[in-house]
Amino acid sequence: MVTNNKENTMGQKVAFIGLGVMGYPMAGHLQSSGYQVCVYNRTTSKAEQWVKTFSGDMAQSPAKAAEDAELVFVCVGNDDDLKSVVLGDDGALTGMRPGTVLVDHTTASANVAKELHQIANERQVGFLDAPVSGGQAGAENGALTVMVGGESSVFDKAEPAMEAYSRCCKLLGPAGTGQMAKMMNQICIAGVVQGLAEALNFGQQAGLDCEAVIEVIGQGAAQSWQMQNRYQTMLKGEYDFGFAVDWMRKDLDIALQQARELGVTLPLTALVDQFYADVQKMGGNRWDTSSLLARL
Repeated sequence: MVTNNKENTMGQKVAFIGLGVMGYPMAGHLQSSGYQVCVYNRTTSKAEQWVKTFSGDMAQSPAKAAEDAELVFVCVGNDDDLKSVVLGDDGALTGMRPGTVLVDHTTASANVAKELHQIANERQVGFLDAPVSGGQAGAENGALTVMVGGESSVFDKAEPAMEAYSRCCKLLGPAGTGQMAKMMNQICIAGVVQGLAEALNFGQQAGLDCEAVIEVIGQGAAQSWQMQNRYQTMLKGEYDFGFAVDWMRKDLDIALQQARELGVTLPLTALVDQFYADVQKMGGNRWDTSSLLARL
């Protein structure tokens, strides 16, 4: 692992494009760690609020934000958003100099990651696909997990900055590997949340004290992050927080499409994706992913 010292990071100019529930605190951690951060967000008021909070700078386009930056970070919604802010007429690559690095934290397809990697390389710009896991709380607490695809020499340049908002940041292979790893992450989460929802529903129907049961089984092989962090809110029917069902369905669609390309079957993932579609029909588009219990 390469660690940077304060002397090297202090004052280094970076850009952060996309100030959603993840990007907003991530950019804040960079600014607080001594980087000079210039942000861009499509909703200008969000960028203005970020500047007021963290005392960084803002730009009117991704290209302007990236002009003097050694590192440019992107965290937007999907493939189309990503292409727009990176490859558009005012996209980040337009403003980036040879030798700088573009780090994409969007959860997107492996295909778009490979495409952007090739285009960036043609312009002598390094590229990493680096989706994150840990949700809004992880971003706010600087405790995200970052799954990275790209070259090791490029990763070495960006890793010290990513440590500002992560507790685990690992290079896993060439371009596209980070996105593939994130697909594995979401596949695992989907199955675990459905299992937890079914167990809680079973316990409630059986008249058990589910809190007491979870205190016991949470000490054994059934333990999971979802169980420890979500069972209480699930039992209370509270879902107005966390990672939204709409975003989970977007991520699962990416995984299922990739599986088809690989000739791999994901029967449980496909089933849980349909369960999330049911939650959407219930009006739960912005509910936390643990809302699978509400469907039951």
